Amino acid sequence: MRRPERAVAMITLALLNVFLVTAALAVVKLTPDRSLALRPPTVAARAIVPAGPLTMAPAAATAPLPSAGSLAARLAGPMQSAGLGQNLSGVVIDAMTGRSLFSSNAGQPAVPASTTKLVTAVAVLASVGSDRRLTTSVVRSNRGVVLVGGGDPTLTTVSPKNAYPKPASLAELAKQTAAALKAAGTTQVRVDYDVSAYQGSRMAPGWKQLYFSPEGDVAPVSALELDAGRIVPGSQYTPRVQDPPSAAAQRFAQMLTSRGVTAHAGSPATAPKGAHRLGAVQSPPISALVEQLLTHSDDDVAEAMARQVAMKLHRPPTFAGGAAATREVLAGLGINGGVELYDGSGLSHNNRITPSALAKLVALAASPAHPELRTVLSGMPIAGFSGTLDDRFDTGTASAGRGTVRAKTGTLDGVNTLAGVVEDADGRLLAFAFMANQVPASRVDAVLTSLDTLAGTLAGCGCR
Repeated sequence: MRRPERAVAMITLALLNVFLVTAALAVVKLTPDRSLALRPPTVAARAIVPAGPLTMAPAAATAPLPSAGSLAARLAGPMQSAGLGQNLSGVVIDAMTGRSLFSSNAGQPAVPASTTKLVTAVAVLASVGSDRRLTTSVVRSNRGVVLVGGGDPTLTTVSPKNAYPKPASLAELAKQTAAALKAAGTTQVRVDYDVSAYQGSRMAPGWKQLYFSPEGDVAPVSALELDAGRIVPGSQYTPRVQDPPSAAAQRFAQMLTSRGVTAHAGSPATAPKGAHRLGAVQSPPISALVEQLLTHSDDDVAEAMARQVAMKLHRPPTFAGGAAATREVLAGLGINGGVELYDGSGLSHNNRITPSALAKLVALAASPAHPELRTVLSGMPIAGFSGTLDDRFDTGTASAGRGTVRAKTGTLDGVNTLAGVVEDADGRLLAFAFMANQVPASRVDAVLTSLDTLAGTLAGCGCR
């Protein structure tokens, strides 16, 4: 689930020793020994955040380790105040050594909601890598042209001038295509569309129809979608079209017509092998897409990344294929259980992940042994300042986590979760996962406060 981005400052990260940035950004707010976020310009309804290399501060490895007993005593209060009993589980581990420091129902599978996106992010970075871009193209066919979807979830009608990095735009693709057609003497054309890069259902097991409309959390999953399938481009909480590829083809035909090539939308088709390419546009790199999906809990990007993992591991590009490929990648990273997936975004109530597996994933992203996963850290929202945590951690013990907790939220009906990293008062980097299931509607606010308080307690505690 996503929420609108708050205007956020860019701050030096104290959890991390070096945060090199490829764009010239301004430092507008500092908190002592704590880190804040990078804020890019917005792209359509979503911001694509520039990734930068991160290295862990040496102090994180040399700072004293918290005492498990002291930590348990400090966490007991907020664990109990949630009033959920066995339905609240949690794990805290030392990010540098993997040592368990706190455990409550650590092996109990729970509905993860959008913390599932951490799993998807780790899997795509570990398998596909950070640099790959997704291509949307147009090729000739014997009936006209074929608009070929490459799975780019950020394809937009028109790319904003101030966007960094720029998403691919259908307007640019229409410009290239119209020029090529007119150069060949073609002034009328039919626009078919190829979505064969993805297979299977557009709706995962455990999803609800209202996710598409009226809530607009996600579009029906397809290899070709424009403006994330929104009926009103640029608006975040608006319904999605039921057939994103058809809508994209219709819009593309309109764009060609406006450029002097009379066009009409056709039907699904398979691009001929070896067909002449008339134009192509590419998405930002995977690293930028991963930051987008984590900072703003972007369900469309998450599902696209899961299918990239499936294709990389030669699995079917379906919900099930993405889930199987993701588990295979995790096994290669040493996480052999505790993860049962039905989608890549966490919208499915059928997903189950243990707090132990989730905390281990976060620790892997912070490990010096896995620099390829560092984008997971830079993509997670910063408590009180960015993404889905911009308006949290603002009272009581939780406020100690403002600017220092980086975490991914998870929210579904009856589910609230939080997993991420935090630097404690002594400078030790800790990975954590707290998962609340079967949350009564009347207790949601109290549970969110408890989750924030748990993470804030870690931030303010040396606990030796």
